[in-house]
Formats: sequence, structure tokens, C-alpha cells
Amino acid sequence: MARKETSENPGRLKQIALTYQMTKRVDSKVGLVVAAVGIVTFGAVLAIGFALGHPLYLGILGFLLAFLAMAIIFGRRAERAAFGQMEGQPGAAAAVLENVGRGWSVTPAVAMNRNQDVIHRAVGKAGIVLVAEGNPNRLKGLLAAEKKKMARIVVDVPVHDVIVGDGEGQVPLKKLRTTLQKLPRVLPGSQVTVVTDRLRALGDLMSNMPLPKGPMPKGMRMPRGGKMR
Repeated sequence: MARKETSENPGRLKQIALTYQMTKRVDSKVGLVVAAVGIVTFGAVLAIGFALGHPLYLGILGFLLAFLAMAIIFGRRAERAAFGQMEGQPGAAAAVLENVGRGWSVTPAVAMNRNQDVIHRAVGKAGIVLVAEGNPNRLKGLLAAEKKKMARIVVDVPVHDVIVGDGEGQVPLKKLRTTLQKLPRVLPGSQVTVVTDRLRALGDLMSNMPLPKGPMPKGMRMPRGGKMR
């Protein structure tokens, strides 16, 4: 047991260090901000402790609250930095969906066109959510085609579509997870499983792509419609 704990701690510390380095590349003031939050929190609680005549007890409480506040602020700034690095990158929405939370079944890249506009699918108690990233004008036709394809498999299931972006009517990448979590829950867990199994028959681009044996032929292009034949 002691060996297991010893091996886990360096891993966690290394992960925190890597997260801090990544955040600092985007947010150069993260260290100063986190330290300031800790000092101010500890100082405020300690001052209250002196005023009440219990500096020791309030000092301990202040230390714990300072550590908690530092962890919260660091986590938020690290998350903001991560989203800042992902924005505009292909597949960024899929990466966010994979961490949307329990109760969601996510299938990345269920549809794509030759311009690399892509649609991901998430199924949960809110129904089916199609998350699209790319050019909004081209995505309208891609979304309509995907909805038509799903209509042959599932009925009476709410279908929501979300276009990731910063334009009007779009959802910023950093708000994608909360947007899905705020959708009204209308399906029981058993029906979510049934819908997921039925949609799994449609597959995704990777499972539907007939990859040839051996090296990929040179000059191979994605045909119109986004389907490999």
C-alpha cells in the first residue's frame, strides 16, 4: 500500500506541474494571481482571528480556505487556457464532448464533408445532440442530411443541433459542456441505451470507411457527400 501511494503522488505532482506549464504559456500571470488569492484569503481570515481572539484556530482555517481558493482559481484559469489553445483546431468539440460527464454516449465524427466540416453525436437523457464544427453555411446541409439518416433509425426522440463558434446563434467551445448539461432531461436511462444501440448501427466515419489493405493510395481524395465508396 505504501509503495502504491508513493508511486501515485509523483504522478499527480507531475500532472499539476505540466498543467501549470501549459497554463503559463497562455496565461503568464497565473502564478501571481493564484499566489495573490492565497495570500489575501489567508490574511483576511487571520485578521478576523486576531479580532476575535482566536488567531491559531482561524489561522488554520485560513490556510485551508486559502489552499481551496488557490485550487479553484488555478483550475478555472487552466481550463480557460486549454480552451484557448483548442479553439479553431479540428476536433476540438469532440475533445470537449469526451469530458461532458456521465450519462452521455459520444460518437465523434459521424459525418464530414470534403472541406473537413464535421459533426459529432452525443446521446443522453436530453435526447440526441448533433455538435457541428466548421463553416456554418456548409454545416446546415450536413446537419439536415444527418437528421434525415437518423430519422430512419429512431423516432420520437428530441434532436438538438449545436454549431460551435463565436458567431450569432453559435455556442462557444468553452460553453459547450454547460450547454449540453443544461438541456432538459426527457428520456429515461433505459431509453437512452436503446437509442444509443440503434444509432450505433449507423457507425461513424472511421467504422464506415473501407480502408484498403497496404499503403494508402497516393492522391486519394474525399468525394462529394463525405462518404467513402
